[in-house]
Amino acid sequence: MSKFGVVVFPGSNCDHDMIYALETGFKQKVTRLWHKSTDLQGCDCVILPGGFSFGDYLRSGGLAKFSPIMKEVSAFASAGGFVFGICNGFQILCEAGLLPGALLMNTSRKFICRNVFLSVQNRSSALTGSVPENGILSIPIAHGEGRYFADAGTLSALNKNGQVLFRYCNEQGHVNEESNPNGSLENIAGICNETGNVFGMMPHPERAADKLLGNTDGMHILNSLIHVLQAKEQVVK
Repeated sequence: MSKFGVVVFPGSNCDHDMIYALETGFKQKVTRLWHKSTDLQGCDCVILPGGFSFGDYLRSGGLAKFSPIMKEVSAFASAGGFVFGICNGFQILCEAGLLPGALLMNTSRKFICRNVFLSVQNRSSALTGSVPENGILSIPIAHGEGRYFADAGTLSALNKNGQVLFRYCNEQGHVNEESNPNGSLENIAGICNETGNVFGMMPHPERAADKLLGNTDGMHILNSLIHVLQAKEQVVK
């Protein structure tokens, strides 16, 4: 059993969803980490959940990156620890420099909340190893600032290194302009860092991880992460 730490910032509102998914669906140990804490409590993976940290004042994630716990999260990531940011958590990781690029306002200038389809771009990552071959995931989004942006050099490096994990696509798996909900460059929906231990995605897998919700596609992503953590624990033992 792995131990997950879910960071709670003022304005986080998806922490309970993630905790429920991990505890109920996967029987994992989960602890809440308040943003002012400087102790990660021996967690195997740190999750930055969705929401509106600090009310998204200044810009999404712009204030949360200064929370005391982010210094510990950065050190944890530098040591090879797994860090996973979802929606607002992805925005925070980009603002903190733990992931490249930035999340800008949707091209529609509107908040979007609906299911989208994702095409897996790298099946060897810790988030995608358990996704069925050729499987197209249906995962909900809920954001106003989800348009991924990076300069040409960064985009080139992301593609070359296999750091793009998910792209928005249609139900048949075709990546095109029509399937892009927010204007993200190259339909990018999720990425990882160069060393493959820090991940960020705008869609919410924890909101698609229970049969009662009518969608369990998100379980593939969480299950992938848990399997990698368990394998890592066995090596340590």
